[in-house]
Amino acid sequence: MSSNKLTKKDHRNTALRWAFIGSNTVNFGTLQGAGYAWAISKALRKIYPDDNDYIKAMEVELEYFNTTPYVAPLIIGADVAMQERKGLSSLEAVRSIKTSLMGPLAGIGDSVLWVLYPTIMGSIGGYMALEGNPLGAIIWILFNLLLVGLRVKLYNIGYNSGTRLITDLSEKLSAFTESASIMGLTVVGSLIATVVKVYTPLKFSFGEVSLPLQGGVFEKIMPALLPVILTITVYWLMEKKKWGFLKIIVFLIIFSLIGSYFEFLGVQPV
Repeated sequence: MSSNKLTKKDHRNTALRWAFIGSNTVNFGTLQGAGYAWAISKALRKIYPDDNDYIKAMEVELEYFNTTPYVAPLIIGADVAMQERKGLSSLEAVRSIKTSLMGPLAGIGDSVLWVLYPTIMGSIGGYMALEGNPLGAIIWILFNLLLVGLRVKLYNIGYNSGTRLITDLSEKLSAFTESASIMGLTVVGSLIATVVKVYTPLKFSFGEVSLPLQGGVFEKIMPALLPVILTITVYWLMEKKKWGFLKIIVFLIIFSLIGSYFEFLGVQPV
């Protein structure tokens, strides 16, 4: 780890890299992971002048990440602060913080900054523009510039909080890391039931009795049983068979087409 301290310019650069490019870099494998890693890469290069250390840190930053772009600087700032103070020994804590905070922060960011703020401010600017007032467009641009400034401010808050986390709670860091890991696993586990959708229209029929397998059997054993089975299968293919995410996506598409054709998979009725 480098003994060089990050300057205000380094911090501002990291926040602006996320605000203008990093937050808009999304892929199907890690969503915002690549953009997150790109935004923080220059700061980490200064923290880790050794190539091997830098690669280890960047491997963590390139992992799956997804939250409201406006509030992500809170996590990025804390991430930088922890690695600046503790180096590679903080990577597990960094991974836990990213995993555990991206969900709760997205709930706040989506409702307030992604929906409420642009709806209200856009209505004001749009109404003025419809009335022929050019200030409507100017106001909308200024509102968006304020959001850029907000990202820089949130980064500074996250960085200062991350520094206090290391200095004031250094003895309890292991307990904090474990707690964050548990929270992160809880968040990821809840996504299985809410995001992963698997439905089978198959029914068990005996005489005049007809019992849908999904609602009458699988859901009685465990709610969201099929999504859990699918998630475990994908995890097994990635961890044990070393399948890449593109191969997984193609496999799921083919499996879905076959299931739809033979009618053992379908769209859940509303």
